[in-house]
Amino acid sequence: MRIVFTIISVVGVLFLVAQLYLGYSMSKIENQPYNVIKKGKDIEVRFYPSVKIAAFTSSNSSYKSASSNGFRKLAGYIFGGNEKSESIAMTSPVQMDLNDSGSTMQFMMPSIYSSKKLPTPKDANVRLTTTEDECVAAISFSGFANDEVIEKYSKKLAEILVAEKLKPIGNYRYLGYNPPYQLIGRRNEVIVRVSWAM
Repeated sequence: MRIVFTIISVVGVLFLVAQLYLGYSMSKIENQPYNVIKKGKDIEVRFYPSVKIAAFTSSNSSYKSASSNGFRKLAGYIFGGNEKSESIAMTSPVQMDLNDSGSTMQFMMPSIYSSKKLPTPKDANVRLTTTEDECVAAISFSGFANDEVIEKYSKKLAEILVAEKLKPIGNYRYLGYNPPYQLIGRRNEVIVRVSWAM
């Protein structure tokens, strides 16, 4: 019995150490920059300056199918699937626009590419573009995301925007900050562009 307890304890400690190390490693990844314009009880209004992105659009509209397919395509690009076979650093968060007509997943390109040309993707379905400056409202949640959870927080954000007299523009989008194997300290957000005079 003592041996079983010891084995379980060791496995538990190793798991915790691995998760803490993963959390530390993720904290070193470049995050998309933004400025908080207004902080409320449950939401933030943020200004996101334009950034270069790689994006993949598909007809999949569910979180599970869109995330696996989109991630595979975009990861292929940054892990050398481009004309230069160049590795591009992963950034955070992964952004997804899920709607009835399909989905778009995008990775922000590292800031080094603000003055450096991105290599052309080998996959013609991966497109490179630059986002516009925008103001968004954001609501955060922990744990794992799925269609039901994303819908729940999209509705909650919509209700808060009504109360705050803020007008949403376009689709609600999901931001995921962690790999699926990170179990501790997960961060997720739902955002939507809002009308805001700068």
